[in-house]
Amino acid sequence: MSVLQPDALALASPLARRNPTVKLALLFVVSAVLLLVLDPVTPAVLYVLVAGAVLVGAGVRPRALLVAQLPFVAFAVGVLLVNMLSRPGEVVWQGAGLRVTTEGIWVGAGLAGRTLLMGLLSVAFVATTDGVALVTSLHQHARLGAKVTFAVLAGYRLLQQMGAEWQTIRRAQSVRAPLGRRGRPRVGLRGHAASAFALLVGSVRRGDRVAGTLELRGLGDGERTTWRPVPLDRRDAVFAGVVLGMLGLVLVGASAAGVLEGPGALF
Repeated sequence: MSVLQPDALALASPLARRNPTVKLALLFVVSAVLLLVLDPVTPAVLYVLVAGAVLVGAGVRPRALLVAQLPFVAFAVGVLLVNMLSRPGEVVWQGAGLRVTTEGIWVGAGLAGRTLLMGLLSVAFVATTDGVALVTSLHQHARLGAKVTFAVLAGYRLLQQMGAEWQTIRRAQSVRAPLGRRGRPRVGLRGHAASAFALLVGSVRRGDRVAGTLELRGLGDGERTTWRPVPLDRRDAVFAGVVLGMLGLVLVGASAAGVLEGPGALF
């Protein structure tokens, strides 16, 4: 399963039944709060809590979740190394023209933990949120304008079709391409470039036709009805309260333990 494309298991999970606008708002709130946190302990505790919640309530398989985290792990390692080697402070190791400082380790680990946590939250959101339901919910509950709503929804539909369109173009080129020694089509870099150009041209043409169709149907003129309304009820309020409550408890606990004060708390 690719967690970037929600499957039936993830979309049937308890987290998937929560309102997409509420989940998106919570994602932004947690991100904003984490901008004020530089210690590594708080993101680590939150990561463990979120990982458990995702594995239990999001229907995401552990292997798929691990694979989806790999790009964030690579970025987090880069952030950690840059801060370890560039921040001034008390030197804990020096050699080969490099030095590692206590402050660099502390801040770098905090920023790396923040990166991994935001990556986990983003993966959970994408895996349990249908794109159409998200845009519809934003139109219903966040008062997103009809023009923006239907334009984004049309773009999302076109984006979903690009994978199949790419496969069709590649197969058509493979039929016309000369065969190599092993009997396989020789496409090469120029063939891939031609396929990408064909995909771009086809996408632009389809987008132009969709834009014309939406304009002919009076997009943005007057009120629009919703075919499949996305519910927003008390369970979403409880979900938001639980998430914000856990975030508050972790921050209060970290503050009481002194880990929010700086590297002196651990080193």
